[in-house]
Amino acid sequence: MTDQRRVVITGIGVTSPIGNSVEESVEGLKAGRSGAQFMPEWDDIEDLQCKVAACVTGLDLQKVFPRKRRRTMGRVALLAVHAMEQAVEQAGIDRELLKSDRVGVAFGSTSGSSDALEKYSTRMTQMRTIAGLDPNAYFKLMTHTCAVNVAQFYGVRGRIASTCTACTSGSMAIGTAYEEIKSGRQDVMLAGGSEEMHFTSACTFDLLMATSWGYNDRPTETPRPFDAKRNGLITGEGAGAVVLETLEGARARGATVLAEILGYATNCDGAHISAPHEEGMRRVMKLALDDAGLAPSAVDYVCGHGTGTEIGDIAESQATRAVFERPVPIASLKGYVGHTLGACGAIEAAWCVEMMRTGFLAACRNLTEVDPRCAELDYVRETREARPSVVMTNNFAFGGINTSILLGHVE
Repeated sequence: MTDQRRVVITGIGVTSPIGNSVEESVEGLKAGRSGAQFMPEWDDIEDLQCKVAACVTGLDLQKVFPRKRRRTMGRVALLAVHAMEQAVEQAGIDRELLKSDRVGVAFGSTSGSSDALEKYSTRMTQMRTIAGLDPNAYFKLMTHTCAVNVAQFYGVRGRIASTCTACTSGSMAIGTAYEEIKSGRQDVMLAGGSEEMHFTSACTFDLLMATSWGYNDRPTETPRPFDAKRNGLITGEGAGAVVLETLEGARARGATVLAEILGYATNCDGAHISAPHEEGMRRVMKLALDDAGLAPSAVDYVCGHGTGTEIGDIAESQATRAVFERPVPIASLKGYVGHTLGACGAIEAAWCVEMMRTGFLAACRNLTEVDPRCAELDYVRETREARPSVVMTNNFAFGGINTSILLGHVE
């Protein structure tokens, strides 16, 4: 890779259940804060077992953005733009530069705004009328709402990629942006993932018997990735965003380089629509290492997907051990904010950047007793002071879609 096409991160943003900025959320990580809460408004949903979720609080998006700017945005797009505003501000990119056709957007979510979809479809299917419907409703519920609303907000004229691949949406957005810049097609990319809270997400995982059903009375004790007493995931909401650009471009404009994307890979298990597959996970990690030209020994920390489901945690741990052949330090960050689905890859990538910058390894919250069926790894159970030079962050999604990103310091 030439110096011109090295891809770096110059801005990050996070909106999450443990903080609505990078600084606040990282403080939450270090303090072991949980964003999980009991959801009394879900009491009327018959047969729903898990009534715990992690929501963004203390943020009135209706006041943050004027009506004219948010009229095509549901909550999922508003969260996306809120995180991206942080990233763009930190990157210090001029608004006029963002309007160049050399600047693009890659952004994803599991779906569009579920709240907007509920209101839109309920009126038509139950009342059989379109009278009174919001004419902008479709722009809120369409699957590519995050990507296009971020683009519209900044007047972006380059490539647009909507990476709606469930739990790899955010990480695939970052990987796609990296490849666009590395190949020379774009010079700057705004990338990330977002998710809004809606009861239908919890219902989806409940029907698949994947939710945490035993902690409704003590919500902060779940989820429990890799723990012997885990019994499933909880859903979360939030958004993560990054600004990517060439190293040459960042240096030319005097930007502070936060980290470099050393490698990226994505693949498909080709095995099962919902069950995690160890072999596919193993392959994607090796492909990312190959893309970076790194040996497994170079990686100091793995930010795992670890949702707190039995089959997922075991398969991921076994795949990780097979790749690294040593007890590499590993943690899942979902014990703090639940499974933020389309946002998790971007939020976790932003947090990994901060770990490298500020010198710590985030712990796996709620991990008290490692499931003996999980592979022998160095499970980080308490926040550690460390200076990781290379971090791998992994995500896995329905459909057997896998992603792996390698982040490092710029030499």
